[in-house]
Amino acid sequence: MSETKKPVSRRSFLKTGGLAAGAAAGALATPAIVSAQETMTLKMQSSWPSSDIFQEMAKQYADRVEAMSGGRLTVDLLPAGAVVQAFQVQDAVADGVLDAAHTVTAYWYGKNKAASLFGTGPVFGADASQILAWIHFGGGKELYAELVQDILGLNVVGFFALPMPTQPLGWFKDEITSADQMQGLKYRTVGLATDIMQGMGLSVTQLPGGEIVPALERGVIEAFEFNNPTSDRRFGAQDVSKHYMLGSYHQAAEFFEIIVNKDLYESLDSDLQAILEYAAEAANTANYGLAMDQYSKDLQALMSEDGVNVHRTPQAIMEAQLESWDTVLQDLTQDAFFKKVVDSQKEWSERVAFYSLMNQADYKLAYNHYFPGKLDS
Repeated sequence: MSETKKPVSRRSFLKTGGLAAGAAAGALATPAIVSAQETMTLKMQSSWPSSDIFQEMAKQYADRVEAMSGGRLTVDLLPAGAVVQAFQVQDAVADGVLDAAHTVTAYWYGKNKAASLFGTGPVFGADASQILAWIHFGGGKELYAELVQDILGLNVVGFFALPMPTQPLGWFKDEITSADQMQGLKYRTVGLATDIMQGMGLSVTQLPGGEIVPALERGVIEAFEFNNPTSDRRFGAQDVSKHYMLGSYHQAAEFFEIIVNKDLYESLDSDLQAILEYAAEAANTANYGLAMDQYSKDLQALMSEDGVNVHRTPQAIMEAQLESWDTVLQDLTQDAFFKKVVDSQKEWSERVAFYSLMNQADYKLAYNHYFPGKLDS
């Protein structure tokens, strides 16, 4: 007996076929949905005390990672000293003791002085924003990876955020009017700034921010710089010194370094890797906005409420700094990798700073036009 086949209507096919396809798709999609709902918590420590504005900036990064990942990545952000000391976070991340850290390259410059070129290097006319652009577009990212992974063999990957405003020359017992006054001063700074300030005759000690005031109280240092009016005011600089010198070439192009354990990073899905990287760029904007708002407020408060005398560092001192940079570079560029980084930055600065300096408006002229006498008061 032969079987008579019934014709299948298009509506029936679409209905049954659609259900079957939907069921199959659902079976395939279910594991992905479960995976997307899984969360991983990254243990991240900064190099900053919990009270420092830098810790707030680190949190701006952590918040963006969590939001951009839809909660798949959460960040347990800890302050300096919670697991390791401020200068030890790089080793802790490389060894897997920490998953990530928020720091600056100058804090591990003892491993290789070229580290300081990725944040506290010489000034060839380009500012911090332009040197951060060199990181992304001028070969800096590749040179950083070569230093960290190939030369030092460290199990980390790193990203950068916040082109920092020029860091003040610092806090002194008296106004500094000439380089001669600085001879023999016991002074705190970090990174290559150590070399250039020593070249100017200062006795330099490297300390994390949280140790500065205790060192002043013990007489270990007599003068210091940290970074900005907000950080300085929060740890009480105004209580131990009353003369604040603004403007310097010792650290005029720094930014944060955000590092992640390389094995952990490479184990993540590609979208999460991208989030860890590009959240640094998102934090850039948030960090800078917070800095402009808070730094300017605290500078005014230092003057009006705390009795601090704010001075512009004389040009003669900055010229002396440039001469000291020349000597330091002559020495350190004997190292082939150090020279390669410096040459790259110099080539970038010659082109980029030329454009910027030739093109930018005279902001000081405009400020004096609308707020006459304030800069000279």
